[in-house]
Amino acid sequence: MLTLSEYQIISTLHEGVETIIYRGQKPTDSPPVILKVLKAEYPTLEAITRLKHEYQISQNLDSEQIVKAIRIETFDHRLGIVLEDFGGESLAQLLEIETLSLQAKLNIALQIVKALQYLHFHHIIHKDIKPSNIIINSQTKQVKLTDFGIATQLNKENPQFNNPNSVEGTLAYMSPEQTGRMNRTLDYR
Repeated sequence: MLTLSEYQIISTLHEGVETIIYRGQKPTDSPPVILKVLKAEYPTLEAITRLKHEYQISQNLDSEQIVKAIRIETFDHRLGIVLEDFGGESLAQLLEIETLSLQAKLNIALQIVKALQYLHFHHIIHKDIKPSNIIINSQTKQVKLTDFGIATQLNKENPQFNNPNSVEGTLAYMSPEQTGRMNRTLDYR
């Protein structure tokens, strides 16, 4: 079985460009956790900064609709975040294997709206809401938002778009003003 520091890896949930997300557990009967670990042995300063920023934004969030960040750790010389595991899978994965009923879609939408309401109350803009960042527990029907890697505090947001060739987020899911190609500043909407 694959191990990462003192965690036994149960499964690999997602492998992105910069990070790998594992479901892991300490051998001492502790509950499973999610480990978001930088992929590269020698990551860029930007990747390290983004991961630390994600932890900094999400560590103080306390909502039933947001995945909790437990701590930031070093795993075999690679930086990572330990996140709560509530037994969920991404909406993107769920939609690949089943068609949701109207009631299930409304339940998901309602919980996402609650998460956004909480974030906006705390002046946080997520900037990357998409099916792979919406986690659903199929048994309990609980929905949580995750991945605060490019999120920002509204009072810290720089409304100037510095580089039109570099866009943060997933183009198919972002607001027009987030692209920087229109004369509007980014706000809670």
